Order: sequence, then structure tokens, then C-alpha cells
Amino acid sequence: MGTDVSEPRVVVGVDGSRSSYEALCWAVRYAGLVGGTVEAIAVWELPGLYGWSGPAVDMDVDEEETQQKMTQELTDVLGAETAGSVRTHVVHGNAADVLLRAAEGAEVLVVGSRGRSGFTRALLGSVSQHVSQHASCPVVIVRSQEQ
Repeated sequence: MGTDVSEPRVVVGVDGSRSSYEALCWAVRYAGLVGGTVEAIAVWELPGLYGWSGPAVDMDVDEEETQQKMTQELTDVLGAETAGSVRTHVVHGNAADVLLRAAEGAEVLVVGSRGRSGFTRALLGSVSQHVSQHASCPVVIVRSQEQ
């Protein structure tokens, strides 16, 4: 992802959940305080891909369309000017693994407390729990105000 070491990198996972949007806002505020840049990472993984049977979904994911959707979501959450300063990456893979790799050398990794597929009563989602235990940088877990 980013390799520029001249300014602190703030990596944030974005998955379309309210919690991830609040994590994104936190990351932008923090980056402003430390003079850093924000890298928003969206990860996609096809369900059933690693199971015993073939996937029951279309394997053709339009990455350009996904990138455009992410850009629109960032604009909706942050406003056009702020969203334009955020570096975005859409990556295929396991969310926790991708975020851990992206956060190598970062100032901080920011994630929401629960993603889109979390149980409503769970305190932490599986991705936020995993990255908090394995990241090579500090991790901030942002809890949604709706929880």
C-alpha cells in the first residue's frame, strides 16, 4: 500500500458499516492532528471460496465499480474535499490479513468495533479482535454511537 515515510500513515478499514464510517472520521481527525495521511482500505472476499464446494456467486467482481462505490461512500461520510485527501485501496483477501499488511509501518490502524456481518450483541467483531492482537502498530477500535 503506502511506503512514503515522510508523514505518518493512518490506516483505516472501511466495510460500509456505521462503525467503520465512525472509524474513518476518527482516522481523519487523528491524521489532521499528527500531520498524517489516511489510507482507507476496503477488502472483499467471495463467500464460499475456500469451502468444499465452488462459490455460489459470480466470480467477476468489478474492482473499478467497487472503487467508485467506495469513493462515493467516503464523499457521503466526509464531504468531497476531505474525501479527496484520503487514499483508497480496494483489496481482495481476508480482511484481517489485508489490514495487518497495510498497517505495517503505520502510525496507527483504525477499525470499527463491528463490521457488517457482526452479531448485534458482540462486543468486538472478529476482524477488530484479530488485528488488535496481531498488529505491529497501535490499534484504535472505534465503537459506533448506535451500539
